[in-house]
Amino acid sequence: MNSANFRNVVVIGGGPAGATAATLLAQQGVSVTLLERELTPQYRVGESLIPETYWPLKRLKMLEQLKSSHFVKKRGVQFVNSSGKLSAPFYFHEHKPHESSQTWQIGRTEFDSMMLQNASDQGVEVNQGVRVLDVLFNGDRAVGVLLKDSDGKRKELFADVIVDASGQSSMIINKFKLREPDPTLNKGAIWTYYEDAFRDEGENEGATIVLSLKNSNGWFWYIPLHNNKVSVGVVADFDYLFKGRQDHATTFQEELENCPVVKERIAMGKQVAVTRATKDYTYRAKQATGNGWVLVGDALGFLDPLYSSGILLALKSGELAADAIVEGLQKHDTSQAQLGKWSQDYFKGMERMRRLVVEFYNGFNFGDFIRRFPHHKGNVTDLLIGDLFKDELDLVFEDIELMKSEPPSMTNHQ
Repeated sequence: MNSANFRNVVVIGGGPAGATAATLLAQQGVSVTLLERELTPQYRVGESLIPETYWPLKRLKMLEQLKSSHFVKKRGVQFVNSSGKLSAPFYFHEHKPHESSQTWQIGRTEFDSMMLQNASDQGVEVNQGVRVLDVLFNGDRAVGVLLKDSDGKRKELFADVIVDASGQSSMIINKFKLREPDPTLNKGAIWTYYEDAFRDEGENEGATIVLSLKNSNGWFWYIPLHNNKVSVGVVADFDYLFKGRQDHATTFQEELENCPVVKERIAMGKQVAVTRATKDYTYRAKQATGNGWVLVGDALGFLDPLYSSGILLALKSGELAADAIVEGLQKHDTSQAQLGKWSQDYFKGMERMRRLVVEFYNGFNFGDFIRRFPHHKGNVTDLLIGDLFKDELDLVFEDIELMKSEPPSMTNHQ
């Protein structure tokens, strides 16, 4: 085979998951080409980093760029219940006094650009304006891609491994009908941006705020960004947000009436962006890998954004996939078993975060739970910061079930 059209690894998609996998592969001397459809990173929602993103970002050598950036520093999270009561601030450093406990509220277009440039700087062959038309197979093994380059020419590019990081429109997840919608988290979101809206001060300046609707049908996010902007969005059941209602902008305004704290915060500001919506929410792939191929990021699955886990899951899946690929290339083994040896533990971690999301929608109260089971405060914090990949966290959910089975008086007076 002509070496000019062969690579060890081809990565489809230049978002955080694809850039992570590609960069970590290149660091290990792997010949890797990243193919991104857009000429420049496009707008994406999902601006909040949780503390456990620190570790993959450190491996990517991205931390110094973030520290010197204008992104707002995030040190904690707060919750507002359906009655409008604000929780005590949840400061990450109180649980883990390490620099990883301070993260950032990022602008995605700029962050994604930084990730792509970082990949290129570390040896990834980054090709933008390239559309992947198909993943090529020899039997059940992925062997390359058919692409259309920026000049409109069709080409075949072959590889030992194909990493599909092409997001929710993943060709492999659609080709093999691997998408499994979540049976419980059938949600959607409507959001926009404001300038000059209310901002907290001090340690709370960059905190993410999660605010329940008065009718408990959903919640708002309130995320302070740089350039004096705030990201504001409502999340609720698909049917509640979209069926039998008017346009998204009208629905958004109606839900502001259902969340007076948010309405009050934005009253002093002005809306500076269109109102956007997404209806394609929580899902996961039935499998993460096959012979010669791997899914990462949103191509592998997407989880409700309640606890801002999206970028963590993108970075983590890209990191774990890259490590398995490096090992597989060294062993001359790019089988499904080798490439996917990380996926079972990854799905367990994703499921732990999913369970915490489900419990929130079912009325779970952090304060009541910690008062009843004070020894779980550390484990609950680990879940919130994204330290998801350890079995002892499952004890939290056993005791959540125990608490739900107890008479109300027992829970209330512990």
